Amino acid sequence: MANNKYDGSDIQILEGMEAVRLRPAMYIGSASSSGLHHLVKEIVANSIDEALAGFGKKITVILHKDDSVSVIDEGRGIPVSLNKEKNISTARAVFEYLHAGGKFKEDGAYQVSGGMHGVGVTVTNALSEYLTVTICRDGKIYTLQYEKGGKLKQDLLVTGTTNKTGTTVRFKADILVFKSGIEFKYDVLAAYLQENAYLLKGVKFILINEKNKNSEEVFYYENGLKDYIAELTQSQTKKIGQIAYFEDNKGEIKSEIALQFCDELYSDGDNDKYLISFANNIRTKNGGTHVSGFKAGLTQAINDFAFANNLLKGKERLEGIDIYEGLVAIISVKIPTGSKMELQGQTKDSLNTPEVQPIVKAFIYEQFKYYLSENKKFSLELIEKCYASKKAREAARKAREDSKKIRASIKQDIILSDKLTPAQSKDFEKNELFIVEGDSAGGTAKKGRDRLHQAILPLRGKPLNVESANDAKILQNEEIQTMINTIGAGIKKGFNVKNCKYGKIIIMTDADDDGAHIQTLLLTFFYRYMPQLIDLGMVYVAYPPLYRVSKEVSKKMQQIYAWNDEELDAAKKRIGAGYRVSRYKGLGEMDAIQLKETTMDPKTRTLIQVAIENDMAVNKSIRTLMAGSDTSAERKQWVLSNIDFTLKDSFVKETAND
Repeated sequence: MANNKYDGSDIQILEGMEAVRLRPAMYIGSASSSGLHHLVKEIVANSIDEALAGFGKKITVILHKDDSVSVIDEGRGIPVSLNKEKNISTARAVFEYLHAGGKFKEDGAYQVSGGMHGVGVTVTNALSEYLTVTICRDGKIYTLQYEKGGKLKQDLLVTGTTNKTGTTVRFKADILVFKSGIEFKYDVLAAYLQENAYLLKGVKFILINEKNKNSEEVFYYENGLKDYIAELTQSQTKKIGQIAYFEDNKGEIKSEIALQFCDELYSDGDNDKYLISFANNIRTKNGGTHVSGFKAGLTQAINDFAFANNLLKGKERLEGIDIYEGLVAIISVKIPTGSKMELQGQTKDSLNTPEVQPIVKAFIYEQFKYYLSENKKFSLELIEKCYASKKAREAARKAREDSKKIRASIKQDIILSDKLTPAQSKDFEKNELFIVEGDSAGGTAKKGRDRLHQAILPLRGKPLNVESANDAKILQNEEIQTMINTIGAGIKKGFNVKNCKYGKIIIMTDADDDGAHIQTLLLTFFYRYMPQLIDLGMVYVAYPPLYRVSKEVSKKMQQIYAWNDEELDAAKKRIGAGYRVSRYKGLGEMDAIQLKETTMDPKTRTLIQVAIENDMAVNKSIRTLMAGSDTSAERKQWVLSNIDFTLKDSFVKETAND
């Protein structure tokens, strides 16, 4: 049971918050959309810590019309007593000093906490235009205010009385830090709150959008992870058995696991993507010791059961890759504060705590082995499926080996020599591959490229939609074969980034509807067949201008490029009377010099780096978008109605030395 005492003595300060504004990426991952949303998540994480400790059953997030955000909880309220070390209120210490919080002391306010680095609210404060804290506790209402960069505007002040407890934080991100925009995406925050509602059964999460007539969405799940698995697998028509659920609350490190086997899942071959993991409610998208323990224990349990019941031939053994195919699992562990939970980096992508691995392994081994013995029909069907996957994998590997020499010596040479204009350098990390829409634009790009490091691959027509085709058809498609052979790193489980011939893969299409459609088709291909390229930040979208404003002055041409209507208006004012506006309908309308200086030259271009903020949400959208329509016309209309391919959402803008 958590310590009900929560006051200034529970707070320990380790250091100040200098240099946060200078290098925000060190604390929130990047100064892009993902970093912007991270500011909200850090505040919400503190409210979640209170809920985990048993205080407060409701957390509310409000998106205000001025792009500020409020996070409201019903916890105990941040302590307001004097912090003797800094001679300021504890509330100020929490918002002004890194590593100040009730999470570092083993006998402090929290037995379990997600914000183990303790820098969250301080960083949010440092990167905000303003931040206001309202604390309800001890029968009083306290207010604390900061202005740009975390500068104190109003010290902690009693502003009223109340019979409630809790903390409200309202802040507005600083546009000088987040130059690509400070508008929070409703869908991103909704997915984050919904995920936490699954993890904290019995806690209600509310998202209110003032920009949309105060619309309200409530996330509340009584069955927790079982409801989460049901949501993730709702589109799967063939499932093996029911959702299995296991919970261990006996030891200090607590485990909660839910899983569902499907006969077929998705066609990207990256089955680990559907092993979703959390440590103290923090999403660990790169797994860690809890995931490795789960995989080892599950694999051993299935093999031991199969051997004991003579379900495998001879000494054959099922590999993990055979078992994980079609598996959707959620692994959640709760680690006591005193155990010094090790999460890699401030963005907490991977759990490194070594003692978690054997605990989770032993737990799932015993639980799932017993589950198999109690559900014989399910067990037989599961092992039959795993064995079929093993044989199919071995047959596919043999087929690839048999055809490898033929493809390499004949097909690859024919395809590449006909289309690719290669880079001259063998320094692959510095090389860039431009996948260009159409032969006309491809010809212009060839003339404007840096021959040493830039390769051009023009597309003839629209690429195949890989979401609605099987592997055999996809690998027979000439355009797909060309891209695979050009990049040189393989696909799916055979992908090896060390063999990649380019450090950047850049999609360059016209700034129109067809260009947006081609971008979608190519990104779907990379997401399904080479997801590591996206994970490693190697896939980009070129960002060509829409306008050119020019005027001849003293026989010299002055010109300014504009990427949107706002920049166009500014360019007209700068050029002055007598200007001429050129509207680029396609890349082919630019000459080589114009294309180079606006879109291809690393010194002057702007690229959009493709990034995934919520993998499961992206996967669901792709299936709806790319596989849910019967015709390409319907699919295209969905793109035009729902996707904005300008500089927004899950992209990172990189300028100058990108």
